[in-house]
Amino acid sequence: MSEGFSDFFYASPDGLKLHARIYGEANVGLPVVCLPGLTRNSRDFHELALHLSSEARNPCKVVAFDYRGRGQSDHDPDIGHYNVGVEASDVLAGLSALGIDHAAFIGTSRGGLIIHVLGALKPAVLKAIILNDIGPVIETEGLARIRAYLDRAPKPKSFAEAVDAQRRVHGADFPALGDADWARMVGAICRETESGWVADFDPALVDTLAGVDFSKPLPDLWPQFDALAAVPLLTIRGGNSKLLSVATLEEMRRRHPGMETITVEGQGHAPFLETGDLPRRIAEFLDRADDKSNKSNA
Repeated sequence: MSEGFSDFFYASPDGLKLHARIYGEANVGLPVVCLPGLTRNSRDFHELALHLSSEARNPCKVVAFDYRGRGQSDHDPDIGHYNVGVEASDVLAGLSALGIDHAAFIGTSRGGLIIHVLGALKPAVLKAIILNDIGPVIETEGLARIRAYLDRAPKPKSFAEAVDAQRRVHGADFPALGDADWARMVGAICRETESGWVADFDPALVDTLAGVDFSKPLPDLWPQFDALAAVPLLTIRGGNSKLLSVATLEEMRRRHPGMETITVEGQGHAPFLETGDLPRRIAEFLDRADDKSNKSNA
């Protein structure tokens, strides 16, 4: 616990060894579950999780998951299992192993898609939702950019080279970030090996995007989103996002009139949740959602 968290390992329904980080394990109240993006892992949420579990007005337990094939979780020999349905089932297995019946959920990119699936599989588990630069409609331009980057991802030999590589690729969309932000990003998404710094995920994940036709609109999740209408919702959008459009955000607000929104200027897909006043605003939203949950259960 010297770094503010403990490691938790559990078995997936098909027998893989999966990992999560737990912050503020003894804290009571509504737990918070953090779900990262496609190739990201639990380290993405480290600073935010420290704030929510120890610095916020009402500290809470935070659980941040590594999906299969990411971080400290086992890789899957069948890449067909790298999909949001399987990953949602893995999350539910982890929550069951931890004895968590319901929680607030923070989903970045793919994590937000998994939240939509959780709403269909087990709606009672969702007591509050924060979607980080994701909605029911994924813009093909944004996903195409992600695939293009993954296809030609750099292979830096040093940490400094890795930081420079991330800044070169993403800097235009994230002018608000400073040196410390880029260094934290590399520490979260990469690991050091004998041959240099590599992305901390199964390389086969890239192959799961190979069959996507970017000339056509992707299937949307409006029915699943509509099913979340009664759940307190905050959607965060990067001002420079290419994945979540302003039009989609407006339609989300129309369908979910109680939805709160934050636009993070100077950041793209997806905003760094530990930057600026985002930790405070996220904690305040979670407090309001917890109060609402307690009143509805009274």
